[in-house]
Amino acid sequence: MIVMIGLLLGLACAAQAHSGAGQVFTNPLLPSGADPWVVRYADHYYYTDTQGERVTVWKTREMTRLAQAPAATVWRAPRSGPGSASIWAPELHRIGGRWYLYYAASEADHDDDAHRHVFVLENASPDPTVGRWLSTGMLDTRYTGIDPTVFKWRGTLYLVYSAYVGDHSDLIIARMTNPWTISKQQVDIARPSFSWEMQGGRKILEAPQFLAGPGDKLFITYSASACWSDDYAVGMLTANKDADLTNPRSWRKSRSPVFAKSAVNGVYAPGGLGFFKSPDGKQNWIVYHANSAPELGCGSRRSPRVQQFRWRKDGTPDYGIPVRIGVPLVVPSR
Repeated sequence: MIVMIGLLLGLACAAQAHSGAGQVFTNPLLPSGADPWVVRYADHYYYTDTQGERVTVWKTREMTRLAQAPAATVWRAPRSGPGSASIWAPELHRIGGRWYLYYAASEADHDDDAHRHVFVLENASPDPTVGRWLSTGMLDTRYTGIDPTVFKWRGTLYLVYSAYVGDHSDLIIARMTNPWTISKQQVDIARPSFSWEMQGGRKILEAPQFLAGPGDKLFITYSASACWSDDYAVGMLTANKDADLTNPRSWRKSRSPVFAKSAVNGVYAPGGLGFFKSPDGKQNWIVYHANSAPELGCGSRRSPRVQQFRWRKDGTPDYGIPVRIGVPLVVPSR
């Protein structure tokens, strides 16, 4: 093992000399942090994850130095009523010159799936770690659900979330008329259909994320199965860039996971996949959470990690294999 680590370190150093990156880092970025989210704006990365009863945002110029970055609690849940408990998977989005924070939450007196909804906060400050976050309310979704994400494509803003539909969780997409209002047309574009999406005793598709490819394809990744299963993994939907994104027939689902556990590398239940670019914009990176041993479940032992991904010649993403914690990796190019 010592020889192998030394070899990997040597390769990493050779790579950094070639890229000019100048240093290496190791995962995890923080000891704990489920549902990680990263967005870059004005030379800074803003990171957030699930904290339960509040939203905390880290601000840093270097994602791989997240542990040294200042963290600000920007919002706390009310003591009662809608949105007062289980604040999950917050996401920061810069839309129309303002910041919006999307998250799912239940009620303190009814902390269950039947009372879990999608909410939005708004902040006019150019820096999301300061200023005042104001609630724009609960989104009028067709179903209760979790894990909202938004993206703009060809001038139209879309919402995708994980909806509770009977005994399973599906991905629902809808156009938005503004950052806090969705259209009545809310379309189910994916539901669990493969055995690897039904591990842990639940049929779940959750944590959707949008990714535009370099060619003619668009992608939505998602996490599948129960998060407490070691076989929790990442799947992907693919559509053409000129397709109607609200037509379920536009999306094709991967038949197997695109990012899954690696027992050899000691990485279990990877999920919550998100995307960001290096400071110079030349490299593509993923952020995700995972466990470092089997049977650790779906709690605070999940930690955030990052690693680079690349594009195949056919325009599809190659996320690779989850890297073992402690293995030196070259920092994002600057």
